[in-house]
Amino acid sequence: MTGLPRITVITPSFNQGEFIEQTIRSVLDQGYPNLEYLVMDGGSTDCTLEVLERYKGQLQYVSEPDRGQSHAINKGLHMASGEILCYLNSDDLLAPGALQKVGYFFWAHPQAHWLTGRCRMVDENGNEVRRSITLYKNLWLSTRSRLVLAILNYISQPATFWTRQVVEQVGYFSEHWNYAMDYEYWLRIGKQYPLYVLNEDLAHFRVHSKSKGGTGAVRQFEEQLLIARRYVQSPLLLSLHRMHNALILWVYHRLQARTQAR
Repeated sequence: MTGLPRITVITPSFNQGEFIEQTIRSVLDQGYPNLEYLVMDGGSTDCTLEVLERYKGQLQYVSEPDRGQSHAINKGLHMASGEILCYLNSDDLLAPGALQKVGYFFWAHPQAHWLTGRCRMVDENGNEVRRSITLYKNLWLSTRSRLVLAILNYISQPATFWTRQVVEQVGYFSEHWNYAMDYEYWLRIGKQYPLYVLNEDLAHFRVHSKSKGGTGAVRQFEEQLLIARRYVQSPLLLSLHRMHNALILWVYHRLQARTQAR
């Protein structure tokens, strides 16, 4: 099909040489006809640059010190020429056919400016894990509710796409946050644009010992609560947010204990 919008995928990267080639292949193997792929590397000292050099003709990359993940994403957004934008971390994966589905959705729904889909969680070897958490997020995702988003982040970052107009109206990612910059961005977008949901698996979020999702769960939920306090006026919703954080952290600890006991 001709006329599909140009999609820019931005990968912020730093010392993820173990996984970045799988990430790159998951993007390039989409076969999407109107793709721009930018890798914003923070000056990796592992094998990352060797991997990037092998794909130099199929992507653009910059490798230099930066101020962290949000800064790397913002650098990519400034460089991007696509009508549709997203970022995919250097250990995560796009699901096969994801960009074709996203491109067609935006082509068929010109009124849409913000789209998300389902996302599976996988381990170091690409095996699906934590299915119960995925089902739980998908349940709340089906509501598309801004009120629910004030309580919990049901939007999976690797499966989320937005238009250039969103950046022009909402701005760039805040560099203040280290773990929940995506949640803060969703709350800002949600004030101006309705969320559209594609009931398809669009990405795989990798959980491993060195990932933020694997090691920084407590910090992530602490940041989400601080962010909610900035954007949510209702004391009731903030109380529900705190209770939900406690519940999810309890679940994560149980899952980790079960994994370590095996």
